[in-house]
Amino acid sequence: MLRAARLLRPRGLPGDRGCASAESPGTAGGREIQVRALEGPARGVTEILMNRPRARNALGNVFVSELQEALARLREDQQVRVLLFRSCVKGVFCAGADLKEREQMSAAEVGVFIQRLRGLMNEIAAFPAPTIAAMDGFALGGGLELALACDLRVAASTAVMGLIETTRGLLPGAGGTQRLPRCLGVALAKELIFTGRRLTGAQAHTLGLVNHAVDQNEEGNAAYHRALALAQEILPQAPIAVRLGKVAIDRGMEVDIMSGMAIEGMCYAQNIPTQDRLEGMAAFREKRPPKFVGK
Repeated sequence: MLRAARLLRPRGLPGDRGCASAESPGTAGGREIQVRALEGPARGVTEILMNRPRARNALGNVFVSELQEALARLREDQQVRVLLFRSCVKGVFCAGADLKEREQMSAAEVGVFIQRLRGLMNEIAAFPAPTIAAMDGFALGGGLELALACDLRVAASTAVMGLIETTRGLLPGAGGTQRLPRCLGVALAKELIFTGRRLTGAQAHTLGLVNHAVDQNEEGNAAYHRALALAQEILPQAPIAVRLGKVAIDRGMEVDIMSGMAIEGMCYAQNIPTQDRLEGMAAFREKRPPKFVGK
């Protein structure tokens, strides 16, 4: 399975390389979700590239299926130390639900699809390595829910985001009502969801919705470059410790603090026998940078 995953991953250098065309059915370039493993200084970073330009990366059936397929293949790949979500469509991260496709569904089909979409966001949230959303454009409705499922978010200051479902006669159904209050607090999340308010990247940073907001550049990929720099800060750290830290935080936030401390203790115990822990202590003693191998 891992070999098959790598066949779908064109190796690239850090920086902004264009996506393959999404207009060539039956080829890797025809996929709405493309996967790229970077080399050089960014080796260990894998990118999920969203490439559905005609629908502004809307969450349609094919898009969701391909994203689920990519996540399933990458989840077991220990070479993935950071997973970065980005868009190949200039000015858009993800426009949310594919309402044109949704109109053709029966009520029962809508319910099944929303459950599937909710499952996708849970899969992103549960991905074992750190995940980063690079938001260089619109992230509305399900697009923001996708970003909220990531561990970290970076936005261009001019990017526009919001859970706008109430303006369409809907409510967030792919985790937004749960992840936004956990991110911003209950009162502010209610205000944003009740009003369907849109925020710029700069406003989102002020509220704490995104980790970093950066001025957009002429190429329209400033958030991607900042997200890649953030990923490269994570890369030198011990990968097992980073993954266990993610587990301890995510699971600990769902329980009382004493139970959370117990979860932290279990995660810490799993890290004790690792080669990387011994390497970290040896490097400190020998006054040299550690060389972590993920074992």
